[in-house]
Amino acid sequence: MDAFIKYESQITAAAQKLGLTLSNVQLQQLNDYVLLLLKWNRTYNLTALRAPEQVLIHHIFDSLAIVPPLLKHLDTNNSGLPGRIVDVGSGGGLPGIVLAICFPAWQIYCVDAVEKKAAFVRQARGALKLQNLHACHGRIEQLENFNADIIVSRAFASLQDFVELSSKHLKPGGTFVAMKGIIPEKEIDDLTLHTGWKVWHIETLEVPDLNAQRCLLWIRS
Repeated sequence: MDAFIKYESQITAAAQKLGLTLSNVQLQQLNDYVLLLLKWNRTYNLTALRAPEQVLIHHIFDSLAIVPPLLKHLDTNNSGLPGRIVDVGSGGGLPGIVLAICFPAWQIYCVDAVEKKAAFVRQARGALKLQNLHACHGRIEQLENFNADIIVSRAFASLQDFVELSSKHLKPGGTFVAMKGIIPEKEIDDLTLHTGWKVWHIETLEVPDLNAQRCLLWIRS
């Protein structure tokens, strides 16, 4: 990977706005992930966004925005022992690769039904030296149980589909975390009406440099 830090200053500024302290290694990994995503995207169409600034804001900063809430949750609800986070419908590793960089002690599993996207995550694991990152090709409902502490999705499906397809992979006491734009009132109502799950917390996200509403929905039975 090119050692030239092309986007480090923007990533550092975004992390500071979010109250995150990242090491030089983590900043380098995030920078190299952007370069890798831009390179592979030209051939594999991992994201519709092509401009580096858009990738930074809409993908990297957006994914970084959930790190502080996850840190707070883990500090409050976890024994301190490392666990597992599953990213369903991960695509090019969003937010999974960002989480693997920010949570090096945790095992992060990126699940996607498209082989070329899983192949990219495998490439990123090696290029970024992320031993805690795992690429899983397949449909989430057909894979063996992950026994995850947290299952996260970013524009994967409706809340109801997300929970129903993934619920077997969540360990007792675990939680679902869904990244959304505007609060999806109908999806929340449908989830409560048709499943035994409910949204227990809605968190507004302030994504650096993004002029759009974003929220994080916490779901449990």
